[in-house]
Amino acid sequence: MKLHQNGVYLVNGKLTDTAPAGITKEKAAEGTIAYGILKAHNTAPDMNDLRLKFDSMTSHDITYVGIIQTARASGMEKFPLPYVLTNCHNSLCAVGGTINEDDHQFALSAAHKYGGIYVPPCMAVIHSYNREMMAGCGKMILGSDSHTRYGALGTMAVGEGGGELAKQLVGRTYDMARPGVVAVYLTGKLNPGVGPHDVALALVGATYANGYVKNKVMEFVGPGVAALSADCRNAIDCMTTETTCWSSIWQTDSVTEEYLAIRGRADDYRQLSPADVAYYDGCIELDLSTIECMIALPMHPSYAYPIRALKEDPYTILKQAEDRANEQLSGKVHMDLVGKIGKDGQIHVDQGIVAGCSGGTYESLCAVADILRGKSCGNGQFKFSAYPDSMPTYLELVKNGAVADIVSAGGIFRESFCGPCFGAGDTPANGEFSIRHTTRNFPNREGSKPGEGQISGVALMDARSIAATAAAGGVLTAASEVVHDDFVAPPYHFDKGVYDKRVYNGWNHAEPEHELRFGPNIKDWPEQPALSDDLLLRIVSHITDPVTTTDELIPSGETSSFRSNPLRLAEFTLSRKDPAYVGRAKAVKADDDARRAGSLPAEIAAVYDALKAAGCTVDAANTNIGSAIFANKPGDGSAREQAASCQRVLGGAANFALEYATKRYRSNCINWGMLPFLTTDPDALPLDGYVFLPGVRAALLNKDDTILGYAVLPSGEVKAITLRLGALTDAERQILADGCLINYYKHN
Repeated sequence: MKLHQNGVYLVNGKLTDTAPAGITKEKAAEGTIAYGILKAHNTAPDMNDLRLKFDSMTSHDITYVGIIQTARASGMEKFPLPYVLTNCHNSLCAVGGTINEDDHQFALSAAHKYGGIYVPPCMAVIHSYNREMMAGCGKMILGSDSHTRYGALGTMAVGEGGGELAKQLVGRTYDMARPGVVAVYLTGKLNPGVGPHDVALALVGATYANGYVKNKVMEFVGPGVAALSADCRNAIDCMTTETTCWSSIWQTDSVTEEYLAIRGRADDYRQLSPADVAYYDGCIELDLSTIECMIALPMHPSYAYPIRALKEDPYTILKQAEDRANEQLSGKVHMDLVGKIGKDGQIHVDQGIVAGCSGGTYESLCAVADILRGKSCGNGQFKFSAYPDSMPTYLELVKNGAVADIVSAGGIFRESFCGPCFGAGDTPANGEFSIRHTTRNFPNREGSKPGEGQISGVALMDARSIAATAAAGGVLTAASEVVHDDFVAPPYHFDKGVYDKRVYNGWNHAEPEHELRFGPNIKDWPEQPALSDDLLLRIVSHITDPVTTTDELIPSGETSSFRSNPLRLAEFTLSRKDPAYVGRAKAVKADDDARRAGSLPAEIAAVYDALKAAGCTVDAANTNIGSAIFANKPGDGSAREQAASCQRVLGGAANFALEYATKRYRSNCINWGMLPFLTTDPDALPLDGYVFLPGVRAALLNKDDTILGYAVLPSGEVKAITLRLGALTDAERQILADGCLINYYKHN
């Protein structure tokens, strides 16, 4: 794999460093597939300053209640574009009593009232339904799940926080500077036993840490594309999220056309390819024949190694991964990976899972069945489960015998559910090691709770190698060790009747008189204050990890059952990373409540005395007091807006960071009225320190490049600090000034 350090041109399908005579870089940049799609969806005259409207949207049952509640509070009367509401995340109704199914009924009633599309629980995972029924060449889809990626079907899809979807629901636009585009130039073909996750993990490993494609579009081109099936492309594509790219797009061909035609949507196909001359801001050259069976060790998809290399030196590599994981776990609990090396020198795995939008595809499960046919997973500690990505997939796997092959080998075949991907299904026992064809292996994504002494490790692998490991009774095995011929899945027959009989499609048929169905856990968003002229912040969490994931900011799994109750969900904020955060944040909020009531707490008065002694002018009665966190690089992972909103409802007013891991987390902070500060001086922001920001509202609205603040250290020392907010649109500045997106719409 080669990552070009400079931009490249694609001229008549060939890579070159120079453009043909008379062609400027700026003109050639218009030749990418991405540029054409962005131009078709941009409502602004300037292509460098995009104002996008999407063709459709999608959300699952962790996010749609909050989005609809935000849009309702902002004046929405009906869905202005097709909006798919799936129920693939919290379908475990016993968790939290009735509240999961209450949310599902809310969504069904909203689909009736506002004209939405409702996909019942266990019918399909969010991205599979959108691939099958919504994606099309040249379209754009916005989703509130970070893995909203349908580029392999010619659709530029974007995963964002709920605020961005609410904007579309009230007729506003998605605003951003035009992103760069990086070519992924594919050649060759995959070797037997090598699958899409192997390609994806290799790409993530090569691009995540160096930020090569961060906030850019990955555009897959080259002769190697034709050698990949549609399912293989889809499975690679959904994992582009883990590179931190903004979106993805692929050239389309007869394979794409056949995929859509089989699903009764031939009219949604058109050929997409770069112009004769196209300029890319970067290029990844990848010969598919060089990809080996891969494994991504705990606790990130980028910690990727060839399985061959791991088996050749298991102690060194597992010890390195173990040390890295335990450093990340901060001593709360110990992960033992080296202990998985048996006396025979082999690595012994305790669990295998194939699931979700990346693993549960028809082709991957057919390959699993082929490897397991006539074999046994054994009756020891190892166990294996498979989750299909949709009921049409499930039905076809029943008809062609794949389900029988998997079950006969001792595997468990489950429903269409995303649970294993985020920690709400098939949680391993404490100390176990699980291999999964899912999208992430972040901390606690398998369901463990380090704060309660529970920990298990997850490694990502392709379904084929997981099946090979299952056939070996849990001894880690690459599929290339047992598969020596190219596998071709049986022809797929899509039965749309499965959806016709159960999915409610109310698009263009809104029923305004239909009443929304509320459960006892569905609560309105609490009111948020506007930004005051000056602001006092207390640092209530100081996190020095290289990266802080959204799962650490607000855990997924069973805690998400409380997703529709902002205050109740907020009780879990940072619970697995900094359990004292909630108490500290509440104390700051109590200080502000006391200030509003006319009583200034003694500690706050002492802070103001120190500031006055340093020459600052203080208007305590009219200065909001809020909490803030510092993290080196927060926001990797999920698009869930709760990572920001949970801080906000507890009184959070800002984040401080060296950089933000993703645009979507920073956007979530903005939409919830939390100032996304950038700093180069984390030592000035210790736990329990304060930051005073005089004139912050004026500086924000005046578009000042820097904002002067004063850090009050726990010792009482006052230190001037310089902060930045980074690029903000005029609308984003006003959202921050108004206090949150809901307030902004009330005022505008």
